[in-house]
Amino acid sequence: MQTTVVGNYPKIGPKTKAPSLRSAISKRQLGDLTEEDLLRVQDEVTAEVLEEQARAGVDLVTDGHIRRDDPQTYFASKIGGFEINGLIRYFDSNTYYWQPIIAGPLAWNGPISVDHYRFAAEHSENPVKAAVIGPYTLASLSQRPHADGLRQAAMELASVLNREAIALSEAGAPVVQFDEPSILKSKGDFALFEEAMAILVDGVSAKTALYTYFGDISGVAKEFLALPFDIIGLDFTTSETNFGLLDGFPKDKDLGLGIIDARNTKMESIENIVDSIKRVSGNVSLDRIQVNPSAGLEFLPRPNAYDKLVRMVEGVQRATEVLS
Repeated sequence: MQTTVVGNYPKIGPKTKAPSLRSAISKRQLGDLTEEDLLRVQDEVTAEVLEEQARAGVDLVTDGHIRRDDPQTYFASKIGGFEINGLIRYFDSNTYYWQPIIAGPLAWNGPISVDHYRFAAEHSENPVKAAVIGPYTLASLSQRPHADGLRQAAMELASVLNREAIALSEAGAPVVQFDEPSILKSKGDFALFEEAMAILVDGVSAKTALYTYFGDISGVAKEFLALPFDIIGLDFTTSETNFGLLDGFPKDKDLGLGIIDARNTKMESIENIVDSIKRVSGNVSLDRIQVNPSAGLEFLPRPNAYDKLVRMVEGVQRATEVLS
């Protein structure tokens, strides 16, 4: 078994060594801080978050998305054809994002996250995976000029984000993860989703991962597990439904087992973690399980996020002893 995280990590914490990122962003907006100074603070916080994940014992880490206001804005602001609108609520969370507006044909203007990935890889003692918003989710969370524009936007974005994934692969990313929570809210679009996913991974040499959260894959389970990804990440905390949908899990894929609740400060017990791993081990061999939080950890206070990672690693170690 391997431990990993889904993506973002709390940017600010009471024991952070780096200057306050929130303060630096505010000063930059007011013109009291240069762009170079803000980048230096982002570098420091990113390096700190990488070290914190490694100290918790996580095997495969991310950069914590420290440079991203939110996943939508980070990518959309660099993709041709987008404009950025005001704040809107992100799913049913207590967080908000700057909603992209599709104003024209969507085009890749060059690498978006590659330099930031390289920085993380150079400053991490552990392997770092890259995380990219999925085309269907970005299309569905964007304002579209026509009610029937979802298909066109999703297909254009699949091509755009495919080029980003290829660039990340060429930069050395061992895994490129795509986040697609929106499809669980609109399963009637699954045929479109399948088409977009095939385009998305075409020619990507790194391992590819598809992660969903905030729901389950009931109704599309067989088709979902057959999608052309090396790793399928599912949320087992929103409900327990996904536990019953793993019959016939492909033997050539890994399961991203999201059993640490990323939206609840309540700590999982070692016994609960072991039991959850045991429940899926009849369908997925232990060597093909990647244990991770149910979603990104930015919903939690930073001390709680770190403690959850420590507990996750402890639980996996115990499960390995018990179930091997």
